[in-house]
Amino acid sequence: MKPAAPHSLLLSSLCLALCCLGGARGSRRSGNHEWKKLIMVHHWPVTVCKEVENDCRDPPDYWTIHGLWPDKAEECNGSWPFNLEEIKDLLPKMKMYWPDVIHPLNHSHFWKHEWEKHGTCAAQVDALNSQKKYFGGSLDLYQGLALNSMLQKLGIKPSINYYQISDIKDALAGIYGVIPKVQCLPPKQGEEVQTIGQIELCFTKELRLRNCTEPGEPGGAGGAGGPGLEVCEDGPAFYPPPQQTAP
Repeated sequence: MKPAAPHSLLLSSLCLALCCLGGARGSRRSGNHEWKKLIMVHHWPVTVCKEVENDCRDPPDYWTIHGLWPDKAEECNGSWPFNLEEIKDLLPKMKMYWPDVIHPLNHSHFWKHEWEKHGTCAAQVDALNSQKKYFGGSLDLYQGLALNSMLQKLGIKPSINYYQISDIKDALAGIYGVIPKVQCLPPKQGEEVQTIGQIELCFTKELRLRNCTEPGEPGGAGGAGGPGLEVCEDGPAFYPPPQQTAP
């Protein structure tokens, strides 16, 4: 049995090398990817167009999905590429509720970005552990929250008049039982007030609604906006109506 020792030693050394290599790859891909909550990010298309100063043509006049984002985790698995074929049967809903507002002719680029940056991290949850589950589950959460109809019922509609941010947050908290996060574009030169851009509602890993901030956590922590978006300041805000395009 002694002659087998060198062979065993070689195998042990090889296994150790592979484990080290795997650990190095894993640490590069999964470092700092622990997350506590999922953020369902709705954005207001009119503000999206204003935010990027893009001449969007006829943006949707309802809140659409920006993404379902694990907090504090991005790009968890670079070896899991986006495959449009896996969500082929979801495309009608995706185009309606999760459109690329800025590039309406190339939705798949937006979805690819959302999957690679956020979906590969959300996949740690069994209910979201494939592209079909991630996008389908996000659509289900969006439709279950029904933010558009809830705002309508609360009398919060796009208007040339201003809303108080605290009134919007309190009204939504009364509906959902949790504290949302509302993000705005700060006023630009010549503007009087901030402009509402995103509304976030948060979930546990078990997909139960929860507050978007922990007690004592700064209002800006745990979320993510687009370029220029910030957590809204208490005070008045503009909820812009869609611009009427000429026939």
